[in-house]
Amino acid sequence: MIKLPEKINLAIRAEGERTYPDECCGVILGKLGDGEREVTAILPIDNEREAEERHHRFVIGPDDFMKAEKEARKLGLDVTGFYHSHPDWFSRPSDYDREHALPFYSYIIVSVEKGKAAELTSWELTPDRARFIQEL
Repeated sequence: MIKLPEKINLAIRAEGERTYPDECCGVILGKLGDGEREVTAILPIDNEREAEERHHRFVIGPDDFMKAEKEARKLGLDVTGFYHSHPDWFSRPSDYDREHALPFYSYIIVSVEKGKAAELTSWELTPDRARFIQEL
């Protein structure tokens, strides 16, 4: 289960609108509890995917991931997941998302339709990596 404060929800939506028609991406920071993730901050990341692919793919590079880990430690938080947008597409994980995801983390996806943020959902990959389970 994931707890997503409204201010974080709005910030992810704004990122999706800001980067449209490309995918936005970033890291989710928070606290882990008894089967629960409480989101307290996000770290927007520049999509490192090549320009002609950014409209339907994103990459968070290893340097940005390390910076996010360091920032989380500095704040006394954990990296609890990642977020990205789906420009003019559903807020459901694609096969590509599943193939590149890791179990344990939350994956928040916001659909951005014609530049306006729409549905926002969150998913966790099963340990066998076969499918996502919706959290939000």
